[in-house]
Amino acid sequence: MSVVSRRRRFGSVLSAVAAVLGVFAALAVVVVVLPGLVVERDLGGDRISAAERLGAVNNVRTTLIQAVGGAVVLFGAYATWRQLRVNQEGLSATREGHITDRFSRAVDQLGSDKTDVRIGGLYALWRIADHSAHDRESVVSIKAAFLRTHLPWPARGQDSPAAETSINSVPPLETRAPDAQVALTGLGVLCRERRPGWLNVSYTDLRRADCDGLWLHHINFDGACLEAASIYQVNLTKASLIAANMRHVELGTSVLHQSRCTEADLRGARMIRADLSEADFSGADLREANLRKVRGHGTKFTGADLRLADLRGTDLTGADLTGAKLEGALASDVTIWPTGFDIQAAGVIVDEDPGDEPSIVLHAAAIARNVPPLHSA
Repeated sequence: MSVVSRRRRFGSVLSAVAAVLGVFAALAVVVVVLPGLVVERDLGGDRISAAERLGAVNNVRTTLIQAVGGAVVLFGAYATWRQLRVNQEGLSATREGHITDRFSRAVDQLGSDKTDVRIGGLYALWRIADHSAHDRESVVSIKAAFLRTHLPWPARGQDSPAAETSINSVPPLETRAPDAQVALTGLGVLCRERRPGWLNVSYTDLRRADCDGLWLHHINFDGACLEAASIYQVNLTKASLIAANMRHVELGTSVLHQSRCTEADLRGARMIRADLSEADFSGADLREANLRKVRGHGTKFTGADLRLADLRGTDLTGADLTGAKLEGALASDVTIWPTGFDIQAAGVIVDEDPGDEPSIVLHAAAIARNVPPLHSA
């Protein structure tokens, strides 16, 4: 041990001894000297017996000891509180460090050439987002970027079916790219707690993807291919699907409130009981689409192609059908049209209403079914 260290240690010991002696001296003053002074001051020169004076001194001494004891308790409580704060700050710093390490390792896993390692990294990020609201936005953005880079559209690479491949020959996304399906599912779950803001998943290959029950609001799917995807009971509020390929997509009971589907290809899409209120389908191709019992309040179908579409029971109150093609479309006596719309001039065929649509609790995934050929193809 060096001389400097010895001096510092000796100085610390002297300081501790001085502090202890100071405490004892203060206690001696409080217990022995101060009570007598207080009594003498209160008497103001009056004479009392020795017994009465001793009793008065003891009473003052008791009061002072209680006050000192209370001060010690308060100081102990404050010291404990400060120590808890320090411990909490230390735990928070340690926790943040662990999260940062886990985050870095998970992101590194996404670059692996092994599918199971990438899946592990995606689940690790998902878990981090569940436990850290501060990192949720970053995780959601990483999952969106993973989809854009791993599943570009038009499809590229030997592992992806070519763009011209028949949809009935394309395996479900969870089979041909299970890591991408995990990323999509995680994104759709985490978006439920996400603050509104555009998220870019445009020009991605999501053919036969399983999106059932997910929250995909405020997401940009422009130019993406969602052909034969299962999007049952999905929240697509204010989503953008401009020029998206959505042929044969299952959109039953989904919410597309104020979504943008201009120029989208929705031929053969199943949209039973979906909420399309205030959505924009201008120029969209909806030939042979099933829109039974759809809520279309204020929906724009300007220039849309609705030939051979099933509109039985559809509520089109306030919808804009300017320039829409409706030759051969089916309607029923319960279909609600915009005020003044002439269905005969539009070439609409009135047919018997199918009645109440069955409530589907466990929907048969559309991603596994073979889709029929389109007559309007």
